[in-house]
Amino acid sequence: MAHDGSGVEGGEFDVVFPLLHGPYGEDGTVQGLLELAGVPYVGAGVAASAVGMDKELARTVFSAVGLPQTRSVVIHRSCWRGSPGQVVEEVEREFNYPLFVKPASLGSSVGISKVHDRNQLIEGLNGAGIYDTKILIEVAVEAAREIECAVLGGENPEVSGVGEIVPGAEFYDYRTKYIDDCATLIIPADLPEATVSQIQEMSIRAFRAIDCSGLARVDFLISQDGEIFLNEINTMPGFTPISMYPKLWEEAGLSYPDLIDKLIQLALARHSQRRDLKTTL
Repeated sequence: MAHDGSGVEGGEFDVVFPLLHGPYGEDGTVQGLLELAGVPYVGAGVAASAVGMDKELARTVFSAVGLPQTRSVVIHRSCWRGSPGQVVEEVEREFNYPLFVKPASLGSSVGISKVHDRNQLIEGLNGAGIYDTKILIEVAVEAAREIECAVLGGENPEVSGVGEIVPGAEFYDYRTKYIDDCATLIIPADLPEATVSQIQEMSIRAFRAIDCSGLARVDFLISQDGEIFLNEINTMPGFTPISMYPKLWEEAGLSYPDLIDKLIQLALARHSQRRDLKTTL
């Protein structure tokens, strides 16, 4: 690859739409490669992609700007494998079950488990440790509603209405998403106007907090008493015609083809701005 984009195998490209999930897809690695090659691309830059992928880093940034999140702790795999008994004791001393155990830097709910007791905690830590060297443990919000909001733009992003996912299982895991296909999408979500406005405002804050660009889907949990928690940000959300992100914009009056066109224009504009920067001395 050449920095002017001319050395890419297969010819020149106007813009790349990196519809990739997980490590080496939406974690800043592909984005960094495209930056080095001088190729415009849709979506977040290197830093925002990396932070958005790493749940520990993202939580740290969101906490710094005052966005509400569930309580959590990060366990390093080396600590878990070296002193499993101590880790379990410390987790149980700090938190009550149920808990979510997650690889810190993975997508599509791979490796996530909801645990209700010590045996399940041990199993969950072992399972998450297959995929990552950092394991995130979060307090579960019981009977939570899963709400999602779409963000689109650059320095002055737009925000969609909100949608709700009804998983059809205990939680929205990989199997529910991709195998059983038993989740229901409700657009728009049946929520008070004030709650919708609060979620939209928090979505913009999360987007800006990690210096995101192009697109993002911001996911929330709402407890039974109406408390809102930011769950995570997805810098490259699912993008099939029936995925939540494009469906939210369709509800707002922006068609799938027009959404793609807008994202391409945003990518080209961002690339043009960066190309004008001085990068050598």
